[in-house]
Parts: sequence; C-alpha cells; structure tokens
Amino acid sequence: MDIVLHLADEYALDRVWAHLLPVSAFTTASSNAAGLYNASSHASVVASHSSAWSQLISHIPHPPLPDELLTSPIVASQTIVSAWPRDYLPRQIISLFILTLVGIHALYFIFASLSYKFIFNHDMMKHPRFLKNQIKLEIQSSLQAFPLMTLLTLPWFVAEVRGYTKLYDDVEEYGWGYFFLSIFLFLAFTDYLIYWIHRWEHHPACYKWLHKPHHKWIIPTPYSSHAFHPLDGYAQSIPYHVFIHVFPLHRKLYLGLFVFVNFWTILIHDSDMITGHPLETIINGPAHHTLHHMYFTVNYGQYFTWADRMGKSYRQPAAELDPLLEVKAVEAKKAKTALGKEQ
Repeated sequence: MDIVLHLADEYALDRVWAHLLPVSAFTTASSNAAGLYNASSHASVVASHSSAWSQLISHIPHPPLPDELLTSPIVASQTIVSAWPRDYLPRQIISLFILTLVGIHALYFIFASLSYKFIFNHDMMKHPRFLKNQIKLEIQSSLQAFPLMTLLTLPWFVAEVRGYTKLYDDVEEYGWGYFFLSIFLFLAFTDYLIYWIHRWEHHPACYKWLHKPHHKWIIPTPYSSHAFHPLDGYAQSIPYHVFIHVFPLHRKLYLGLFVFVNFWTILIHDSDMITGHPLETIINGPAHHTLHHMYFTVNYGQYFTWADRMGKSYRQPAAELDPLLEVKAVEAKKAKTALGKEQ
C-alpha cells in the first residue's frame, strides 16, 4: 500500500492536502500571534488568509513548521505545501482510508463486472435457489461491508507504510530464487490460515451472525464475492497482512498479489462447474467453491485443496453435481407443462 500512497501523493494528494491545510494558514496565524511582522506592511498577505476556512483550520494540530516559514509570512504565503507533510500520521491514516475505500470499490466493480459479463453463466439466474433481485442484494451487501472492513484493515496498512514489515525493494537482497519461492509461500501460508479461519466461522457459536450472511447466496455470482459481514471479510484477510510481518516479500510483488487475491475471490464465485481439468485435484477453483456454497461444510480452502484433504472436508467436483442440471430440469418441466396445455 505504500507504493499506492506514494504515487497518490506524487500525482494528486500533495496538491489536495496543500489546498485543504496550506502551511500559509498556520504560519500567518503564528506570526501574528508572535508579533513577528508589521501588520501594515503585510496587509495583503494577512487579508489573503482571513477567510473563514483559514481561520478554522489554523487551530488544527500539525507538526512543527520550518523556522523560515514562521518568520516570513510572505514566503509562507507563496509556498504551496501542506502543513501536514507526507509522513505525518493523521495525514497517512486519512489518505490510506480514502485510497483503500476507493480501491476496493474499483477492484470489486471492475473485476466482478468483467467476470459477470464474460465468465458467469447467466442461465444460473434461473436456478430455483437464486434469490429475487439477488445481484442488487449482493452489491448492497458488499457496499455496506466496505467501510468497516477498510477501517479494520487500516492499522495493517499504516504499519506497512511506516516500515514495520519485512517488505523489501531490491530483488538482489534475497535473490530471484526466493522472489519466486515467496509467491508459493505467500499462497500456501495464507491458504492454510484462511482454511481454518473459514472453517471456524462455520462453528455454531458464530456462524449464524458472522458467516451465514455470505451463505445467503446459494448460487453465487461474482458480485457475491465481497457480500459478507464486514468482520467476516476482515477475518479472512488477516493472513495476507500477517505474512509480511513474518516473511520477507518484495514490495511490488506484494501489491500484485494483493490485487490477485481480490481477483481470485471474485473468480471462484462465478458458479462454474467445469470439471475434468488436470489441476482439479490440486487447485481449489470455482467448481470447488460452488460446492461449498451449495453444501456448506466442504471445500473451505482459498487456492488449494490440500488443507481440505488434511481436514477431511474435501469434496471432489463432479459433472452430476452441476447446479445447472437443476436449471435444465426446471426448464424441461416447464416446457413439458406448456406442451401439455397446448394439447
């Protein structure tokens, strides 16, 4: 997230913060209070900062300002920077919250819409267990979850930005071998922890209020991927944040993997039941997760099947389990009924 914040600061947020909390609003007020300059000689400068907004923000806390700005209000008025520098914690918290909230909305709508249009079989919407207005309800549920999920995730991102993780920049520091190994390590580590978090969420003590809202979607669509209780979504994201506090990971690789995680979460919610591919017994794909939504207590894994096999919760996808068969059966019954009425 530090890469995203740096780019956002460089191309947009520096200017935004400079207009919201300009250093001139604080230096003028400080200089006036200290009597460091003659009011008549700097009347125009003072007037330029006499707006209600400047008066209001002049009381907002800020880190110490450079001495040359405090002693020279004219220089301060011509310095288009914010009194909150990039490394100021309150600014980082607010910026990260906004960027994360905007980012999750963008990832969700872009990837879910692409999956819905090009991958999701729209015939599944005819399934008898597909809810009325389900897509609308899925989107509403996701949008309601995003703000609290973002707030809960914020401390992890702040820790990352402020350098409390094992993220690194130079590939040579650990070598290309570890660079590629860390991809599998990241997926295996997070997959195993998510398996147990997910499985514990099915425990009767918390299932009804925590995880059942996500299982409302028996026949999921890509828009159901993030449609869950915010604590549920946050709990299953914790392993991704823990990983970089335990294992070194290249900074740009982590950003790429984080985007992939959201893409994969959307992909496995497309109700696909394509079977017979060579990686079917290794990769926990859309078919496996479709069975999880249909039968609840199988295929808890995120990427691989090994944790489910170890936990004896694995169920092999099979063509005869395809929910599309029930759609075809209903359509066939309707066609037969319609034909009978015509005769």
